[in-house]
Amino acid sequence: MARYFRPTAFIDSPIGFDGQVARLAGGLAYFSAYEVIEAEGQRISKRLVPVAQIDATVAGDAQAQATLANLSGSRPPLTLGNRTIRLDQPQVMGILNVTPDSFSDGGAYADEPGAIRHAHAMTDAGAALIDVGGESTRPNADPVWEGDEISRIQPVVAALARGGTAVSIDTRKASVMEVALTAGAAIVNDVSALSFDRKAIEFLRDRAEPIVIMHSPDAAKTLHAGGNYGNVLIEVYDWLAARIAALEAEGIAQSRLIVDPGIGFGKSLAENLALLNGAAIFHGLGCPLLIGASRKRFIGALANEVPANQRLPGSLTIALKAAEQGAQIIRVHDVPETVQALKVWRGLRDQALAG
Repeated sequence: MARYFRPTAFIDSPIGFDGQVARLAGGLAYFSAYEVIEAEGQRISKRLVPVAQIDATVAGDAQAQATLANLSGSRPPLTLGNRTIRLDQPQVMGILNVTPDSFSDGGAYADEPGAIRHAHAMTDAGAALIDVGGESTRPNADPVWEGDEISRIQPVVAALARGGTAVSIDTRKASVMEVALTAGAAIVNDVSALSFDRKAIEFLRDRAEPIVIMHSPDAAKTLHAGGNYGNVLIEVYDWLAARIAALEAEGIAQSRLIVDPGIGFGKSLAENLALLNGAAIFHGLGCPLLIGASRKRFIGALANEVPANQRLPGSLTIALKAAEQGAQIIRVHDVPETVQALKVWRGLRDQALAG
């Protein structure tokens, strides 16, 4: 029987509740109960266990105890060259698509000067990281030859890094990773979880940069094939756990990994919502959590099919939900609006903690 622990029953402040609440992943969220999920084959049962009673529940179960330690343990800051990004509060990652066929902006930043200006605007507005991508991962997007991808991202990454911007490279290809990291990128964000290009693992094995690994049910190929899930929350959790173990066996330390449940990749509307509602469970993996759902299609499905560029309100709702679930990194298109929303959220947290 496998056991999973999803923090729930969140409260504003732990003050006055000694022993009754736990802190989620060293961040600003506190919870008072665990949803204990027990799976045996196709049978799944759930029950709520108060934080004060959880030690008795997991007595003698070393794996469960390790998961609980992951759920409450702090995440070390990201050290990116001269930059340090703390993970005790949600950080905003700004999306910079330097592609002509982006689903969200239709290639508005495909030219180098425009891309750099937009990146600077996002950092000025409070983005801690800029995620540069030269290949669209929208459904049915055409594959991009690595030479074209490199020509798109290299000058932008180099210019931003020279100016002190913390840059992430959004790619599945080892050659693109190498060029980007040489140009100054400090994080690799791979939507295939290093399964698309075998050379990526070989290249990254002896390096130190953090790596975002994202779930999709067909990560090595189409990214968007349906998953046919029985329980999407458990199955995505298990997939990420297995991928972490596989990469550790390949020589890539878990301490370098950031997990992303892959909202919008091979999931239905209901499955995306289930992952967002239950996202706190992924802290049990012991890695920082990234949520990227900005402007995605399921928001339109819930809002009269509004186009991507009209999904800001829905995207802000998701960003705040991610913060409540303890996500350390929130990947968005609309940086100023998201930063403002998170500042207000943080103000509410701070007031509650002040008693």
